[in-house]
Amino acid sequence: MVDNRYATALVIGSVLSLLASVYLSVAVGTQYWYQYHSPAAVDGSNATVLQLRADFFGEEVDEKAYSDPLFQLNGTLGLWWRCILVPAQSNSHWYKDPEPQMVPGCVSFTLPQQFEAKYMDPGNHNSGEDVIRTYLWRCQFLLPLVSLGLVFLSGLIGVCACLCRSLTPTSVVGVLHLMAGLCSLATVCCFLVGIDLLHHAARVPERVAHSLGWSLYLALISSPLQMMAAALFLWAACSHRKNYTRMTAYRVA
Repeated sequence: MVDNRYATALVIGSVLSLLASVYLSVAVGTQYWYQYHSPAAVDGSNATVLQLRADFFGEEVDEKAYSDPLFQLNGTLGLWWRCILVPAQSNSHWYKDPEPQMVPGCVSFTLPQQFEAKYMDPGNHNSGEDVIRTYLWRCQFLLPLVSLGLVFLSGLIGVCACLCRSLTPTSVVGVLHLMAGLCSLATVCCFLVGIDLLHHAARVPERVAHSLGWSLYLALISSPLQMMAAALFLWAACSHRKNYTRMTAYRVA
């Protein structure tokens, strides 16, 4: 029989875990981790703008080829997506709007691209590999997947605990949630450090403003939610074990 206090803690912990998983999943799947605000460049006839867009959507993916358009064309960057503003497609072939509506044009990073090396001078393969940025980039997309995997594994263990009507496995669930929370926090840290190093290497133009996006904040919020869930699971498991031991000792006595 489970005390109502422990049952309440398990329910609240499960809700927090579910919220954290939803927040982290949305953050991983969206591109608003970091955003750049530059003077609007809507003139499609501008050769520089056309070249930047061609490089951004080209088949050859190079860090220099997509970082410059991100800086200069109001781009946004995520773990799996990169986007810039492009003119919306017009329904008329005869009329060209002098001020077309700007919409995001996005390209996804493929799995092999996530493992590509970063260089000291972005785009210059002769400058030598930047090992720190390379592994920060790899960690920032692997760690959230590890975090979600740990939560999924803890959910399976929790279901088994319910079927066995035992709170003992709940301590393992708490430890897994704690590890998941640390992975989520490490994801945000790796991304921020990697972006800062990229700015130093690529030299963002002074007129370009940049800021954190809402996707990053979702990932950041998921970390304390997972840790709070871990605390509730561990408290319920440890307290129930102590009470069970005392009750057993009392009955024996």
